[in-house]
Amino acid sequence: MGLTGGSGLTPFAKKSTLSTNYIDFTSASADSANWAQQYLPEVYSAEVERYGNRTVGGFLKMVGAEIPMTSDQVVWSEQNRLHVSYESLALTNAGVLGVATAGDAGGLPVGHALAVGQTILVIKSDGSASAKAYISAATAGEGKVTIKGYSLSDAEIHALVGATNVKVFVYGSEYKKGTDTTAVSIEPSFTQFSNKPIIIKDKFEVSGSDASQIGWVEVITEAGDTGYLWYLKGQGETRLRFEDYLEMAVVEGEKKSGNGDVPTGIEGTEGLFSAVSSRGQVDNAYAGSLTDFDNILKGLDKEGAIEENMLFLNRKTALAFDDMLSGINGGTNQSNTGAGSAFGVFNNDEQMALNLGFSGFRRGSYDFYKTDWKYLNDASTRGIAADASINGLLVPAGTSTVYDQLLGQNIRRPFLHVRYRASEADDRRMKSWLTGSVGGAATSSLDAMEVHFLSERCLCVQGANNFVLFT
Repeated sequence: MGLTGGSGLTPFAKKSTLSTNYIDFTSASADSANWAQQYLPEVYSAEVERYGNRTVGGFLKMVGAEIPMTSDQVVWSEQNRLHVSYESLALTNAGVLGVATAGDAGGLPVGHALAVGQTILVIKSDGSASAKAYISAATAGEGKVTIKGYSLSDAEIHALVGATNVKVFVYGSEYKKGTDTTAVSIEPSFTQFSNKPIIIKDKFEVSGSDASQIGWVEVITEAGDTGYLWYLKGQGETRLRFEDYLEMAVVEGEKKSGNGDVPTGIEGTEGLFSAVSSRGQVDNAYAGSLTDFDNILKGLDKEGAIEENMLFLNRKTALAFDDMLSGINGGTNQSNTGAGSAFGVFNNDEQMALNLGFSGFRRGSYDFYKTDWKYLNDASTRGIAADASINGLLVPAGTSTVYDQLLGQNIRRPFLHVRYRASEADDRRMKSWLTGSVGGAATSSLDAMEVHFLSERCLCVQGANNFVLFT
């Protein structure tokens, strides 16, 4: 092996004994002086994997799917709640619920669905008190109705539930004999969401001269590439990094809004964290106690109450869950899985769940599968923060039913799925191609090989109200 001016090992095209590839132990040069001359230096031929598996992807492959699309926007609709309820209403001591003008603060919205004959539950803002009442008067277009208590007077209801932030929901109706109905016809409504794909690119380049050199160092990458060609190792690592970008870009993505001043034509995309922050549940109170966790269950009860859920956590939060479960089970061997654990999402196969790094436990009517999320622990990504802003994510398992605007029908989709641009002429899920005049490419006079990567994709977060972001 030869040394050149302190710059390290000089690679040659093949293993040969040449006048330039040996160490002269009698030389006084800086290269030789750095070696203990009485010993033959021991040079390792294998690259040390100092960081283990460096990729942080795989999350979306575990919980979602990839589905092609032909448009530059994806639109879907989600159902609204079935029952009629309102909150943040004002209540007078004369039994007037709301205010005179529809849509005003404390009043009922324009086109509300409350009508004479309906029976309602009137609830204090903190849920500590309630009263049953009957709607005795309502005028179309006004933001108020008049209610009468079944067992309490107007003043008593007002004193019990308060004057502001009152909640109500309709639980039925009651009519006198021989009367006509006054019920309001309620048309089913939905909420529409959309997202647009972004174009993600990367490139690796190696000159013709460097491509012809062979370094006699054995390399093994996360993708399974083995061999001695440094430029192939670089290409393999670029591909692995790009595959991580495909996931990180749609997890961290954010749409242009407000005071954002990114260049024209750069619009962003709604990523996972952004969608859950704006449309889902955000919990910043979990500190490892069972009470904290039960408060999360209450939030799930208010939403879709999906029975099976997966927890992707950073190290701090994962250990907090372990300590919580250990306390519940008295430190037994079941502390990780929990008594009565279930593995339905993994074909009810406990070994399959454990092999994927999951441990399961049951609390209330919910099954949970817990695993570490490397993306939140890796020092080069979100694990770099001493006190991470995102500690974990609860993801519902299974599928949701939504109305697809393009197909014009209800379809079942995983709660998380990636949409990528594709047509008969071009599939942009994961494109790669060579340019230049090296390595098999013959597209230009450039004395280099350029490996290009491209994808166009976005993430659909459906039923985000069922997700919980731990912050």
